[in-house]
Amino acid sequence: MEDLACLWLLTQQTLKLPPAAFRRVIAHTANPRDLLNLPPDTRTALLLSKQHLDKLNRVLARRHADQDLQSDLQRAKVGILCRHSDNYPPLLNEIYDAPPLLYFRGRSELLTNPLFALVGSRRPSRTGRSDAEAFARALSEVGMTVVSGMALGVDGAAHCGALTGGGSTIAVLGTGVDQCYPRSNASLYERIAHEGLLISELPLGSPPMRHQFPRRNRIISGMSLGVLVVEAALRSGSLITARQALEQNREVFAIPGSIHNPASRGCNSLIKQGAKLVEQLDDILEEFAGWLDSAPSSACGHTANASAVDIETSSPIYQALGFEPVDIDTLAQNLGLPISELLSLLSDLEVEGWVEQFRGAWQRSR
Repeated sequence: MEDLACLWLLTQQTLKLPPAAFRRVIAHTANPRDLLNLPPDTRTALLLSKQHLDKLNRVLARRHADQDLQSDLQRAKVGILCRHSDNYPPLLNEIYDAPPLLYFRGRSELLTNPLFALVGSRRPSRTGRSDAEAFARALSEVGMTVVSGMALGVDGAAHCGALTGGGSTIAVLGTGVDQCYPRSNASLYERIAHEGLLISELPLGSPPMRHQFPRRNRIISGMSLGVLVVEAALRSGSLITARQALEQNREVFAIPGSIHNPASRGCNSLIKQGAKLVEQLDDILEEFAGWLDSAPSSACGHTANASAVDIETSSPIYQALGFEPVDIDTLAQNLGLPISELLSLLSDLEVEGWVEQFRGAWQRSR
């Protein structure tokens, strides 16, 4: 079937049709050779001229033309799928602007698994990053493959959480699949290439361009059963993914946050608009009972253990903090401690993972 995908890539490069026109062509017929025998009215409807088809005929008649192209892809350690390939994501094939071709590195068989997207802020709080890892790990443990965009922050945490849980993950790139962006995710890129899957609709060598990432997001949502937004501001790109998911008739979920935290306002806004509020894994799994044989009843988020109880009962600082940021001056005044001493104690709690700084203030991280 990959040979067929290479034929379609050759056809795309030959015809040079606008993206929407090429989508119509590949949706109309499974094999590009069939285009040569189209009746005139169908050819006109698909915006194919006689010159187009004469040129395509010459290219397809050239011996080994598609095999040469496939060899180039193999040298780059890249595969390609078309909409008629067995491993093309079935849900993605349902959206109106499904990409005709997908380039990939890694395990393309993952595309036929139950897929679930997890997205969020590029600059998450420690709690947001931890939640992304925990939910991704839990989703992978029940058999879902976690999909995200390999951006900094929540995306990267989601990929890592899924792999740590012994599961699988797919990164949808806004560049060519042979390009790592951002460069700081180079080790994650290589890990996903070996243990998971990297995919992109963009040709090899495509650099990062601003307009490509919103377009990429429709693939993240389109191939997935649902989308969980972990932490997002009101203008976050994650809200674009959520909006596209709604347009594609996918389930949208969001983790709520403090009304005082700007990074939570996007999630809170989604919930007001009808997204399902998520506090534990079961809040997601109950929407997909038909897709999974079983699901754990335990919560996915942070749970209190004996050491947590000890911290809460023994530390006045921890007791004085909540999940809403408190500035250091107010905290020092409430506790009656010098700021220098308070900062030292907060640093100890931060190292142990109990508190975190957010925009110059302090809050609990669990």
